[in-house]
Amino acid sequence: MQLDEKWSFVGCKQKHCDPHDARDWFRGDQWDHVAFDPDSRLVLEVVVGKRLDTTAEVLLEGLKGRLGDEPPALVTSDGYAAYGEALLGLFGREVTPPRTGKPGRPAGPRVEAPAGMCYARLTKHKRKGRLEHVEAEVVFGELPEGETVSTSYLERHNATDRHRNARKGRKTYRFSKDWETHEALTTFTMYSYNFCWAVRTLRQEVAPRCYRQRTPAMAAGLADHVWSLEEWLTLPAVQH
Repeated sequence: MQLDEKWSFVGCKQKHCDPHDARDWFRGDQWDHVAFDPDSRLVLEVVVGKRLDTTAEVLLEGLKGRLGDEPPALVTSDGYAAYGEALLGLFGREVTPPRTGKPGRPAGPRVEAPAGMCYARLTKHKRKGRLEHVEAEVVFGELPEGETVSTSYLERHNATDRHRNARKGRKTYRFSKDWETHEALTTFTMYSYNFCWAVRTLRQEVAPRCYRQRTPAMAAGLADHVWSLEEWLTLPAVQH
């Protein structure tokens, strides 16, 4: 899984918000916190809000539910420290080290990552606004053989989403004026991408120069064809 945050704003830029005005909580900087499956290109979870530890926790709580409480083998993110603590809090287990028989106070319980789970992050070092180098770090667990520490698939999806949702443009007059509408459109573009957007790199060659287009949902085994927006919007949420 890859985790990342994408910046946008609602109402006005953050510098024009009043930190003492409760109404400005839903204005200014708003971040799309996204959990992404790089194999199928599936958007697993998205939470819109301020870039806070609690928002990262809500994102990972939703991700845990979609995974059936099973810990992922590899999670990568940018250098945002909130993810490491939230992952341990949700997937970790409390372990009490055995007594050593040596003098001194025995070690108390601590939280450890489950076996087979690895979390790694990329920290981008910048100087005067320019990227100098990127540092990869394994925070806990062991990096699976053949895997690399990367968030490139999610970063590429961030660019795709900015094109699909005009409200996410960096310099635009089309920014959201209302937070609820902003969240609704974010959810719409993110999840319709899973079923209605054929990703070029997921296509399958069925004959020479003849390809079968696939969406992330098809790659993940959740659909067998490219859905139209009408089909996606009118499908009952609860099926019997």
